[in-house]
Amino acid sequence: MNTLKAIIESTEHNYSAYIEGIDGVVATGNSISEIKDNLAEAIQVFIETCKQLGCDVPVELTGDYSIEFKMDVKSLLSIYNGIFTKAGLERITGINQKQLWHYANGISKPRKAQARRIEDSLHRLGNELIAVTL
Repeated sequence: MNTLKAIIESTEHNYSAYIEGIDGVVATGNSISEIKDNLAEAIQVFIETCKQLGCDVPVELTGDYSIEFKMDVKSLLSIYNGIFTKAGLERITGINQKQLWHYANGISKPRKAQARRIEDSLHRLGNELIAVTL
């Protein structure tokens, strides 16, 4: 199974995504779920168009594939702005709110270690939430 890497970036009014290494597959949306749906549709349209035009379908899109989504810290903080407060993120990451504000507003970019700290903290939270039943 191929793993495709979709890069999500914030734009002026929404978010865009493209498949790394495959030109011509792009999607936009206002949320992660909308981007996922639109990207899946864009991939299908791309494959159908390749076949109609007699072009080769990229090997990555033949057979089964999964999509891994990657975004920068600014886009992540923007997308989840109404869900994660800076105070809440400070509690789970240990990164102070002022620094998180700088990342969210593009004033500074986190070092790799800081980005990894945010990612690891969110994954831990996600795993905790997955284990919850009500």
